[in-house]
Amino acid sequence: MAAGVALAWLPFVGRSLSPDEAGYLIVGGQWADGSSLYGDYWVDRPPVLVAVFEVADALGGAVPLRLIGALAAVLTVVLSGVLGRIAAPERRSAPLLTAGTAAVCVATPLLGGTVVNGELLGLPFLVVGILAYVAAAASRHQVRGLLLSLAAGAAGALGLLVKQSLVDVFVVAVVLLLTSGAARKKFPGLLAGALVTIAVVVAGAWARGTVPADLWDAVVTFRVDAARELAGDSGNAPARLAGLVGALAASGVPLVVAAFAWKGRGDPSRQGPWTAPDLRVAAYALLTAELLVAFLSGSYWLHYLMALVPGAVLFAAAFAQRPAPVTRSIGISLALAGVSSAAAVVWVAAHPIDRPEEEAIAYLDDHAQRGDSAVVVLGAANVVHDAHLRADYPYLWSLPARVRDADLATLDGLLQGGQQPTWVVVARRSVDDWELDFTTAQAVLDADYDEVDTAGKFTIYRRRS
Repeated sequence: MAAGVALAWLPFVGRSLSPDEAGYLIVGGQWADGSSLYGDYWVDRPPVLVAVFEVADALGGAVPLRLIGALAAVLTVVLSGVLGRIAAPERRSAPLLTAGTAAVCVATPLLGGTVVNGELLGLPFLVVGILAYVAAAASRHQVRGLLLSLAAGAAGALGLLVKQSLVDVFVVAVVLLLTSGAARKKFPGLLAGALVTIAVVVAGAWARGTVPADLWDAVVTFRVDAARELAGDSGNAPARLAGLVGALAASGVPLVVAAFAWKGRGDPSRQGPWTAPDLRVAAYALLTAELLVAFLSGSYWLHYLMALVPGAVLFAAAFAQRPAPVTRSIGISLALAGVSSAAAVVWVAAHPIDRPEEEAIAYLDDHAQRGDSAVVVLGAANVVHDAHLRADYPYLWSLPARVRDADLATLDGLLQGGQQPTWVVVARRSVDDWELDFTTAQAVLDADYDEVDTAGKFTIYRRRS
């Protein structure tokens, strides 16, 4: 199964970058003490995610990044199999059920596969955190149990430090705190591991210029302001929501979860000396939390669905803890999900994901010179990255710009300053949809820039010599 997942990812290793991937590579590639949160750029994400993209950028950029994503997918499948073994050690099919569930999730483009985002990169940390805590609760050896609980807390914290919404390990821990006496005894170790890990990572980020107070503002406070902005979004969020629901249904994952839930209604088996806590309540709580995060965010991007993997795997583990046989309905549901995943991979391999930024990238690649700088209004960081230009504007994503530079004062100051960017690329319809006051910026463009091309949805301006 792990090999199949790796093969499913390989056709997309050389594909063009998404705006998110390109933006994080830009941020990670220059992270040092600078004028903003991460060097000279600002993004509402924790430091471990930026560090992963820093490594990918140092290794060469796009291809290493996709290989890291493929590795994360493969590790998720392998670790899910380990979770199945720990949850139900006396059931030989348990690792196959959990690993198979993970495989049909991480391989499919319908859940955001083929591109690398925080949800995918956080999965190995989440699964290893859950399995370590379950193993700690099942262990009768005091020292081993403590070490496993510390590891669970550390892994859960690293997942949270990849993306702040990945709280899966702590959701499971809180549920088991209420339902399992053995897990309750290991909870202090989990907390200790999490707090130490967070302290170490925050201190390391601080040493590189990312101040803890500013980091808190980015990953916590900003999300409140962003939610308010998204609530009034007049863009295509409803269409993305419909696409998100359709993709989830087409993946077959809901059918798999429903089969495990229906067939696993009975009491768990007594497993002998090594008895893991019952995971059924934790599975329901975790998947509910994951669905709330995915569907209440207001953005509805497809890769949000990748965060449902730990919940689906936990349903498989909870079923494996019960004496119910692996029925035809479970086999059919997994087979249908596998067919859906394979079909989606073949389709996307033959019909690459549309990147509306490619026309602008091609134009700038042909006409820009080494050392030129550029600003994209707003977002579409892959235009700057793939055209090998320098980004002067600190906000490489539209949402941070709309929240933190709502009046476009920072953008206007950049365009009016002594170091004007060589190129300005404007997505005019997005500016209008977001009801931004582009009057001052447009006046500067009319006075100091030439409109040189229209590339898809973008209008490209070049500074006059």
